[in-house]
Amino acid sequence: MSTRTSSGQGPFRLALTSRSEGNEVESIRRSIVDFLSRQPGVKLNVFGTPDELKLGRRQTDIVIVLGGDGTILRTCRQLGAQQRPILGVNLGRLGFLAELSPDEFVEKFPRLLAREYKVIDHLMFECRLLHADGSQEKHLGLNEVSIMAGAALRILHINLAIDGEHVTTYRCDGLIVSTPVGSTAHSLGAGGPLLRQDLQAFVITPICPHTLTNRPLVDSANCVYSLTAPELPAGATLVIDGQIKRLLKPDDRIEIRKAAVNFQLARLPDHSYYGTLHRKLGWGGQPDFENHNRPQAPKVIP
Repeated sequence: MSTRTSSGQGPFRLALTSRSEGNEVESIRRSIVDFLSRQPGVKLNVFGTPDELKLGRRQTDIVIVLGGDGTILRTCRQLGAQQRPILGVNLGRLGFLAELSPDEFVEKFPRLLAREYKVIDHLMFECRLLHADGSQEKHLGLNEVSIMAGAALRILHINLAIDGEHVTTYRCDGLIVSTPVGSTAHSLGAGGPLLRQDLQAFVITPICPHTLTNRPLVDSANCVYSLTAPELPAGATLVIDGQIKRLLKPDDRIEIRKAAVNFQLARLPDHSYYGTLHRKLGWGGQPDFENHNRPQAPKVIP
């Protein structure tokens, strides 16, 4: 993990992209574009959806993403090898990465303009799907790689090897290999651990494992993770970040490794990871017995 404080002089160069659905999204988009266009010292390039984001060699201080975490996933994948700092403005529901509301973005923009933010690098992964016929494809991702049984509704037998060493065979309904950023997404719902987003690690989480001994596993991001399944039901699917889906065949091999680039997330100094867990996920330690379970005196009926 690396953190760097923004610096620079001259115009504040912004690019803006957003999800496309709905009149409400378009209304918010127009108001934010209008707001930014009126700010002195701001140079703004407006794009459509993340698929239309083409920065090339254009210098950009921050890419503003209007939407939810899914829009951010599409944006960082579209940026590919030319990652830029991303700031999310939440128009979705949870918004774990897209933390600011539109009103908060407007309120705190002077701090952004003054370069009072940090850029934090986060682990991304490269997923290679090597087909049994010798063909292959490669994808860049941020959250997780999943193998799902699909409509077959049958138990999968998935072999896991790390750096070429066989580790275990999971009997499960599916398997997730997640980054720390993705540990609060699908992996969390399957019982995986919470990882600080700046760790250099992967977590392997089985979905409904049919044994008590296969628990989530955390290992180094410097390792190469290989998944194979000699027998697969029809419809078994590789899913990347919940957005890219590929049907799998027996003897296909999936390799996951640390990507050569990092996801760059712009954060204001008052951001707290654990505060976000409390606020967004309702996460906490001890129940608040002091305030919620205090015995009450019985009502006296006259």
